Amino acid sequence: MSEAGLAGGTQDFPLTLTHLLGRARGINGDAEVVTQLDSEGTLERSNLATVGARAETLAAGLAQLGLAPGDRVGVFAWNNRPHLEAYWGVPCAGLVLHTMNPRLSPEQIAYTVRHAGDRAIVCDGALLDALGPVLELLGDDAPEHLIVFGGGDGEGDDGYEELLARGAAAIAAGDYALPELDERAAAALCYTSGTTGDPKGVAYSHRCLALHTILMAGTETYRIGRRDRVLAVVPMFHAMGWNLAYLAGMVGADLILPGRFLQPGPLTRLIEAERITASCGVPTIWMDVLRHADEHGADLSAFELAICGGTQVPGGLMRDFEARHGVAVVQGWGMTETLPGAALAHDPPERGDGEVDDAERWREREHAGRVSPFYELRIVGDDGAELPRDGESQGEIQIRGPVVAGSYFESPAASAAAFAPGGWLRTGDVGTLDERGRLRITDRAKDVIKSGGEWISSVDLESALMAHPAVFEAAVIAVPDERWSERPFACVAAAPGTEAAELTEFLAAREVPRWWLPDGFAFVEEIPKTSVGKFDKKALRGVYAERGA
Repeated sequence: MSEAGLAGGTQDFPLTLTHLLGRARGINGDAEVVTQLDSEGTLERSNLATVGARAETLAAGLAQLGLAPGDRVGVFAWNNRPHLEAYWGVPCAGLVLHTMNPRLSPEQIAYTVRHAGDRAIVCDGALLDALGPVLELLGDDAPEHLIVFGGGDGEGDDGYEELLARGAAAIAAGDYALPELDERAAAALCYTSGTTGDPKGVAYSHRCLALHTILMAGTETYRIGRRDRVLAVVPMFHAMGWNLAYLAGMVGADLILPGRFLQPGPLTRLIEAERITASCGVPTIWMDVLRHADEHGADLSAFELAICGGTQVPGGLMRDFEARHGVAVVQGWGMTETLPGAALAHDPPERGDGEVDDAERWREREHAGRVSPFYELRIVGDDGAELPRDGESQGEIQIRGPVVAGSYFESPAASAAAFAPGGWLRTGDVGTLDERGRLRITDRAKDVIKSGGEWISSVDLESALMAHPAVFEAAVIAVPDERWSERPFACVAAAPGTEAAELTEFLAAREVPRWWLPDGFAFVEEIPKTSVGKFDKKALRGVYAERGA
């Protein structure tokens, strides 16, 4: 035996998306792929066998354009079938899928295209007008190839189908086959939403995405399997669409793609008509769906699981969905840098003959979740030392693991600032961790309120406010105070007639500490959102930050 010890005898089999594509189009080829084409609910039906075959012809077509392994291909699209084809075809061609975010400003989108070095863009015809200003800003740096599918109404094509035809001809002539890939080669490139500074790119390897797909198929993670009909509410340009595309392909779940129609009416109709069993989305989406379902008597009887994240999930939202519609809204936590599902808060298991106490159950559900396999978490204090895993000690959350970014793409300064020795990512989230791996997020470091030297959690205040039946949305920010340095200020979207005194009394009755109570309220029609559907506190601070108590 060598000094290194006995080597394992298993095959060194590459973890690539090419393998998952073969499984999706072969073993799971009958799984349905449904796309909503218009606001009236017109649907296009396909399956994974067809999508997989078209993905291969797309790969071949891109090769005919002279694109070489490692070249970046931007995709500027809503959630639809051609976008799914690109999800498979671009990385399986050895190229790198750059998921462009149409909700960013033209300047930010142009920055990501230039920074990524995209050689081609596949564009949804419905977004062609939005891409125009971006191409103008890029000027001579614009990609060489623009490939457009569909029209503004979801019909017709201009370029995309011709490219697939060229690819099909190359395959038929024996001039193209999907290449063998290194599992550590980059497969996709996603950019953060850029709420502070320029967006930062995260390059995911094939190994990373394959591992994440396997991990999220577990019974303690996404709990999505072949029996499910999955509604992909999360945009595919946001953190790889929480990896639903590859997960559905691996397990054989039906995948329903809503296009750009993410309003509560179209989404609720899809859930009813397509008998959706599972979905993923940010809390604001599910708040709107719940109100619409309640107001219109929607039939959500097939709907079982909504994984919810991106920001703190209000406890009232989880309780109301379960009580009125039987839907388990399960909170999760993750980032672009970690991929979603780093922690998930399913119900605690019943052990033996004993039932879980209801209060204990909801305490568990209102955590960010229990850490998922192959993620390692720690809480770090201001001095850089790791804090006890006691569920009480509060500090910055740091994370590492095989699907966690190790650096930002072509951004050495940002990488140096974000990563601590040992590969630990400084998340910027503040929270607690206990010995059983239960994570609680108390705030973003930039959002926490320090009043008189003591910390106030904006997340906890928001959850308490949104428990009031008249409150639809609530966001809490810090405003300057001469005596206390900072005080909480609440921006609230609520039913007409709701008053600040009523909300203050409600918070006090819920035993919110008196010194936490907001010193001011602003009643708004809607809380502004970021490009990924989170409350935009930066915008709120710009309007209200100078309001003293």
